[in-house]
Amino acid sequence: MDEKLSLQEWIGLAEQKNMSFGEFCVDLQARELEIEQEELLGRMEAILEVMEQSIESGLSGIKSMGGLVGGNGKLVDNYRREQPRESIVGHVMSKAIMIALAVGEANASMGRIVAAPTAGASGTLPAVLFSLAEARGCSRSELAKALVVAGAIGMVIASRATLSGAAGGCQAECGSAGAMAAGAAVELYGGSPDQVGQAAAMTLKNMMGLVCDPVAGLVEVPCVKRNVGAAAGAMVAAEMALAGIKSVIPVDEVIDAMAAVGHVMSCSLKETAQGGIAVSPTGLAWAKKIFVSS
Repeated sequence: MDEKLSLQEWIGLAEQKNMSFGEFCVDLQARELEIEQEELLGRMEAILEVMEQSIESGLSGIKSMGGLVGGNGKLVDNYRREQPRESIVGHVMSKAIMIALAVGEANASMGRIVAAPTAGASGTLPAVLFSLAEARGCSRSELAKALVVAGAIGMVIASRATLSGAAGGCQAECGSAGAMAAGAAVELYGGSPDQVGQAAAMTLKNMMGLVCDPVAGLVEVPCVKRNVGAAAGAMVAAEMALAGIKSVIPVDEVIDAMAAVGHVMSCSLKETAQGGIAVSPTGLAWAKKIFVSS
């Protein structure tokens, strides 16, 4: 059996070397891939461009293949423009909501997205990255470094647990995306390596047990809106971590616990559309309508 990766080990090494977690991850991944750090960051910047294109696509008001979602990102965009002082959650969070919806809708319409870590969870990371980047005035290089941090967190989760909704429920998809985004947010705001891990742990704990119950088996409902919840949870966890709040349970143990929860979760709640809201009266009615029309 392959040895599991450890986020705690990487955090400890970054602290020993007096490096930010972003600097450590860039150095580690560049050496693993046998490329220069500049090339690695260049690849990340190319990924950021694809994310931006998916945001633009989603904000055009496109409709999903199943017809269950589409246009909600544009609705939030319009609301932000027309009622700039009426936001309940504030400008930064409202932008994150808009982006998460837009990217999720781009994915549901079969548009080009970045699986981060999966297609169904693709809206969470760009929502956090681009909303915070605007607020903080981050450079492209800083965003690229934060993306490497997010990727490192995802690698550890994939090693110790799973990123698949079919294997672990939506905690493994949106939960992992939230953990990745939380760590990236801490990096963007100059947090310590330990705070990156604390943010990831708190995000996963808050989303543990989340089921995967797609209506009609499509990555539309509740998937797109769950990206919004994951982005919000990531930002909340990052704020707590930056304030010095710690997770009582270490991050590797939280990831392991998520894996254990996924193992005992009913198959009806892992992407099969046989449980949860997928079998609600309205969910079943939509499934019948979609399958008949197709």
